[in-house]
Amino acid sequence: MDWLNLGLVDGLLLACLAIQGSAAIIVLARFSKGAFRRPPLTPQPSNSDNLASVTVVVPSLNEVERIQPCLNGLSQQSYEVREILVVDSNSTDGTRDKVLAAAQTDPRFRLLTDDPLPNDWVGRPWALNWGFEQSAPESKWFLGIDADTEPQPGMIASVLQAAEEEGFDLVSLSPQFILQYPGEWWLQPALLMTLLFRFDVAGIRNPNQESVMANGQCFLCKREVLEKVGGYSSAASSFCDDVTLARNIAKAGYKVGFLDGAKVIKVRMYEGMKETWEEWGRSLDLKDAASAGQLRVQVWLLTMVQGLPIPLSLLLLSVWQMGTDSLMFKSLFWLNVGLVVIRFAMLLAIAGSYDRSRHDNKNSLLFWLSPLADPLAVIRIFMSASAKSISWRGRTYRQT
Repeated sequence: MDWLNLGLVDGLLLACLAIQGSAAIIVLARFSKGAFRRPPLTPQPSNSDNLASVTVVVPSLNEVERIQPCLNGLSQQSYEVREILVVDSNSTDGTRDKVLAAAQTDPRFRLLTDDPLPNDWVGRPWALNWGFEQSAPESKWFLGIDADTEPQPGMIASVLQAAEEEGFDLVSLSPQFILQYPGEWWLQPALLMTLLFRFDVAGIRNPNQESVMANGQCFLCKREVLEKVGGYSSAASSFCDDVTLARNIAKAGYKVGFLDGAKVIKVRMYEGMKETWEEWGRSLDLKDAASAGQLRVQVWLLTMVQGLPIPLSLLLLSVWQMGTDSLMFKSLFWLNVGLVVIRFAMLLAIAGSYDRSRHDNKNSLLFWLSPLADPLAVIRIFMSASAKSISWRGRTYRQT
């Protein structure tokens, strides 16, 4: 009966090969689009046609340690900015003082305080919506900027130019990440890759509007479009309000884009590996912007192409050394080795998304070992996708 046992084993190997291979084909097809993507944005001079055309809104809550680079960067933007509204949710750490100080030297800054948070809203979209409602109706564009970002000179002129050239009604940017500690350099790129495996990379021309990616750290939208969709109300209870709103706007028939902004905006999101794991990890599943079926497919895809290849390659190698010569076994082994090679090659593609000009450059060497954190990253997505309660920036919410 040995032939029967071998047949069953080969059958199982063939099934594994088919399941994992189909996931690999999906990812390779997605990555192949990157050859034709729009190059990263670069700082641009202001265009007189865009005079006072943008209202900038910055939501804040106890951001005293993060917000100064954002205020400095926004003050360096040129005359396309009509006003900069910092909507603060009653910070108690000195954030408000920093904003008021910025307003002393740049009259475009205004400090606003939003109303108490309603039960059916998450804090970030509530503050952004509050700012939208208080913004000047003369502004053609609404730009949401996170308080932990560092806008570079010429950023707003650059994103405006790109939006007009591509005909976008809404466009957001992927930033350049500022990392510092060893654990961040090892874990954060693995978490970032969970997005690249599931969605089109930044800069793809004519992206799939049903699953378009977005980033609220720099989120530019035509004012008339936001008005027609009711501001941020359709993303009121979403913990990934940027993606939820972008997809709602795309479903309404407007053109949405996601571009590479690594050369025009930087961000220092979290302090250390623990905070990166807890804070960013709990929102990366994007379950609020996807159906349960879509989420299951995404978790399956990540498991097949990111979570399994390294441990499975090592396991299959150890079995191979015992003397097996099955074709199905060898095919499955080489498929996983190929996925590992592709994963390490992707480090070259995302290297520009990380700022290596500051802090201890020795820590940045761990970036090249980040694929070893892939199984953990996939586990974190699974944990987040299965969770029902979420805390965010000092607030705790419970989903119903």
